[in-house]
Amino acid sequence: MRQKIRMGMAGGGPGAFIGAVHRMAAQLDGQIELVCGVFGRDPEKSRRFAEELYLEPERGYADIDAMISGELALPPEKRMQFVSVCTPNHCHFPIAKALLEAGFHVLCEKPLAMDSAEAAALEQLVKVTGKQFCLMHNYTGFPMIRQARSLIAAGELGTIRKVNVEYSLGWLASPNAGKQAAWRVDPKQSGISGCMADIGTHAQNLIEFVTGLKIDAVSAELASFVPGRLLDDDGSVLLRFDSGARGVIFASEVATGEENNFILKIYGDKAALEWHEQDPENLILRSNDAPIRILRRGWPGTGEAAALNSRLPAGHPEGFIEAFANIYRMFAEAVRSDRPGDYPSVADGVAEMRFIEAVVANSNGNEKWTKIER
Repeated sequence: MRQKIRMGMAGGGPGAFIGAVHRMAAQLDGQIELVCGVFGRDPEKSRRFAEELYLEPERGYADIDAMISGELALPPEKRMQFVSVCTPNHCHFPIAKALLEAGFHVLCEKPLAMDSAEAAALEQLVKVTGKQFCLMHNYTGFPMIRQARSLIAAGELGTIRKVNVEYSLGWLASPNAGKQAAWRVDPKQSGISGCMADIGTHAQNLIEFVTGLKIDAVSAELASFVPGRLLDDDGSVLLRFDSGARGVIFASEVATGEENNFILKIYGDKAALEWHEQDPENLILRSNDAPIRILRRGWPGTGEAAALNSRLPAGHPEGFIEAFANIYRMFAEAVRSDRPGDYPSVADGVAEMRFIEAVVANSNGNEKWTKIER
């Protein structure tokens, strides 16, 4: 008899925006059941939050070690099978490492670690343990992003020449942006980068996911506009790809008035495409010798890749949570079948850490271009 995949959580406690998103998304398709978690640093708060989520109170654990030992003491048919890691960046590596070593599958928020050495160590551990690992880059779960990737793979755009990405937010424009913002500009919790690690990695990952190209070198300028801020809150990065294509990432968390303005533009020698996260149902296609086309999710003209990641008919919008849910659905099947799914992997996590390090090194140094290690 098929059973739901049992999930634990690390982080995502009271007031955590992304934790609530993960819980809703994980359970959207009825494939996954949340059974336990460490929902904060305070043991009593973790226990109380477990009760609020209608879990057994004793499965609201005090810390990761307690969750691992507590779950391993349960019968196999009751214990968690994987853990969703939704903590600040500095906790990703030690938590994922402990879970893999204990025999659990892991789904982890980005970025993978605090540096590429940690990321590479985690990649090796995934190979040794044979456990399933997913890096949560939710934008790869949007149906029209899957459509874009299939069009490029089929040669509809021809040879890719240029990729432009803008990701603009305004939520860090003020020095007092709240608790959820504070850790993102703290080097001890976020790492060597703020804005570029937080949202620039989404751009880097999405570019490589959709195009299949690899970023070979970067030329970057990072800035901290808010006085006293120790990490970047804005950045621009020129890109060179292994194919000879060029690109640019403009990422800012101090773009006053912007909500979540994430725009992907890809130009080939035959055609171009454009996608906006704030209007995710549409994929715009352009060329020099035909009218502009707009492909709509759920409408004739889109293919199997988009259909497999859609739930509702056209005109009933799907968006942010559903994109997360698509990744969770694929990961549930990976845990069930013990075969990796079509989602960002631990290797992608290593690539993004090397991208961040190259960007920071270039911004701080005197070289015109910094090559990314592969």
